[in-house]
Amino acid sequence: MSVRTQAPQQSRLTEQLRKSVRKAYSAAAEEPRGEHPFPVGQHFAKTLGYPLELFAPLPSVATEAFSGVSNVSIFANIPVGATVLDLGCGAGLDSLIAARRVGPTGRVIGVDFSTAMLARAGRAALELGIKNMELCQAGAEALPIKDGLIDVALVNGIFNLNLKRDAIFRELGRVVRGGGVLYAAELILREALPAETRESEADWFA
Repeated sequence: MSVRTQAPQQSRLTEQLRKSVRKAYSAAAEEPRGEHPFPVGQHFAKTLGYPLELFAPLPSVATEAFSGVSNVSIFANIPVGATVLDLGCGAGLDSLIAARRVGPTGRVIGVDFSTAMLARAGRAALELGIKNMELCQAGAEALPIKDGLIDVALVNGIFNLNLKRDAIFRELGRVVRGGGVLYAAELILREALPAETRESEADWFA
């Protein structure tokens, strides 16, 4: 049996990145109108293809701190009655949309590692009176979800910000039931970056 271990340098980079990402996204949740190394807010969400009419009934506590890379909850096929995982749910925009689409017989589980973002998502659900949405604080590589529970998983741009991608995919494979569906969106480079750029913390948000 072979055992794969993470080299000390890689482990330090992983932890450094985790802390940087949590700090950056928590700052966006706390001061969404401030300066951030990535786009934030309702206007940005509209540029990604979220319909204009979608925002009227949604509380600003969720939309003003939105950050993602696509309108994954719009293009995903989310049937009524489904159990949906929104991995990296942030301020809850995709979770709120999914909660409405699954209806009262469905369920949405939003997972994020930022307490500040989860606080926004919780306030938004409370304001809308949504009862079929629950929120969990956890890392994407260790989900507090039973095997095969999820019908549809949504992932809106977290893979570039977590070096434990193998573990994330294993967890998604564990929690999504046989025949279930994963909808994921991410930014992809057209060509490789120089080594010195890849090792720069600032580049993770470029």
